[in-house]
Amino acid sequence: MSVYDKIINGSHELFTRFGVKSITMDDIAKHLSISKKTIYQYFKDKNDLVISVSKMHLEQEREEIQSIKDQTTNAIETLIEESLCMRKKMSDLNPSLIYDLQKYHPEAWNLYLESKEAVYIRSLDETLKSGMAEGYFREDINPGILAVLRVEQIEMALNNRAYPRQRFDFKDVLIQLFDHFLNGLVSEKGRKLLKKYQHAHVELNSK
Repeated sequence: MSVYDKIINGSHELFTRFGVKSITMDDIAKHLSISKKTIYQYFKDKNDLVISVSKMHLEQEREEIQSIKDQTTNAIETLIEESLCMRKKMSDLNPSLIYDLQKYHPEAWNLYLESKEAVYIRSLDETLKSGMAEGYFREDINPGILAVLRVEQIEMALNNRAYPRQRFDFKDVLIQLFDHFLNGLVSEKGRKLLKKYQHAHVELNSK
């Protein structure tokens, strides 16, 4: 792994666990056992580093979404696998991360907003349309509206004011919101398929 990649990955790990504002360049240097001077050889300041980390993270997300879509056989399976993947990655996410990006790193936040529309919402819209064509989702749903709803649900789950961690278990919030969303989509045919996944120990509520 190159020094650049080492800095990006190490910074991403710290930002995810502790938020962005609380992490200094000194913290990153100490975490990676390198000098702060080495970091500044690749990044002009912390904001530049945050932007680069955000680009890396968003590209990884895009690739993971596409990989799941390529490997699944129907829309229900796609949504389930995407939810399980997201749940694993977000289990240790610091709730202050989103707020920190919005307030202190607007360029990085704008990258997320662009990806939100171009990747997350568009991908969900395509999956919902596929599910309708397969007969697994209800014919009367509006994919565009519900794709936006699902992304906003995820953002709401991350909002520590909406679901404070001292009151709600984050994993349970993700599970409840996803189950509510998915069960509202499925047709009778889709409900039968969903039960098959549950009975086959997909473990929607345990991963």
